[in-house]
Amino acid sequence: MTYLEIVNGVLRRLREDEVTTVTETTYSTMIGDFVNDAKKIVEAAWDWSGLRSTIVVPTVADTSTYTLSNTTTKDKTFNVINDTSNVFMQYRPQEWFDNVYYNNEPASGSPEYYTFSTNDASGNTQVQVYPKPDGVYSLRFNVAVRNDDLSADSDTLAIPEAPVLHLTVALSVRERGETGGTSTAEYFTIANRYLSDAIAFDAAKHPEDTIWYTP
Repeated sequence: MTYLEIVNGVLRRLREDEVTTVTETTYSTMIGDFVNDAKKIVEAAWDWSGLRSTIVVPTVADTSTYTLSNTTTKDKTFNVINDTSNVFMQYRPQEWFDNVYYNNEPASGSPEYYTFSTNDASGNTQVQVYPKPDGVYSLRFNVAVRNDDLSADSDTLAIPEAPVLHLTVALSVRERGETGGTSTAEYFTIANRYLSDAIAFDAAKHPEDTIWYTP
């Protein structure tokens, strides 16, 4: 479903006229805002298959900090692979990195460790690696990236549509105060059922993410 189709799906359920563009009326514009509110909630509820991707970062000799393009503070990194050296890189806390870089003479070579540093001016996540690269290595960051707000009528979701649509209905009903039969609490219950079902279906593709291991 497109952004416009979701908005019209909500409007129909509220017994309102459909629109030809999301910003056609003040009310449809507000519904569009609720769609993006619902989208953020649903995106944060699970690491959806549609959000998972790989960011490849080529290193530069003597450079230890790199930017993960098109990422934000809401994203999650599953693992990091040094594809050139064929090894999984291991996470280390910032204190560990401060020790090897500032209290010791940092080694150079193939990166084996990583940590999250800060965010650049555009909000992209930055990472630091160790040893400091002595050449070009291809580092693969397997991540789940939350998307920007929907804005154009033709924008589509990378996550299941039903939870977003029904949560938008619930948010809209709460603002409206009446729907002629179904309470706000019932609408939120319906939306949560759609969300839990969607998570269950998607989790079946990634059973390893629902299994806890004890060392």
